[in-house]
Amino acid sequence: MDDGVRVTDGWVVPAAELRERFSRSSGPGGQGVNTADSRVELSFDLAGSASVPESLRARALDRLAGRLVDGVLTIAASEHRAQLANREAARERLAALLREAVAPPPPPRRPTRPSRGAKERRLADKKRQSQRKRDRRVDGD
Repeated sequence: MDDGVRVTDGWVVPAAELRERFSRSSGPGGQGVNTADSRVELSFDLAGSASVPESLRARALDRLAGRLVDGVLTIAASEHRAQLANREAARERLAALLREAVAPPPPPRRPTRPSRGAKERRLADKKRQSQRKRDRRVDGD
């Protein structure tokens, strides 16, 4: 647990740059629910981290702007009863979130036109539908 978080093949967030806070979880826990601090808040200073490659930092800061507070990304995990399992879940979610944030943007969409056959099928279907509705009329139009 004292090693860092592997985000991509070339980027590992060292454990020294991660801060963990523990608090009481609201979930299940039996008799120990009032004494065990099983909820984990994992914080990572994305803006001030030395481990983030400069080429990825701007993209990650831009994409995660809504989740950052003063450049710090915080993940809370409380779905497990054990603190160790919540620590692991928080680290996995942090890695997935950072991986998604630094992924290259998808290629731009190339606009296409419908084929002539597709246009003809659409128009034939419209004619069939209008004929069907015309046949349903009572006024004999």
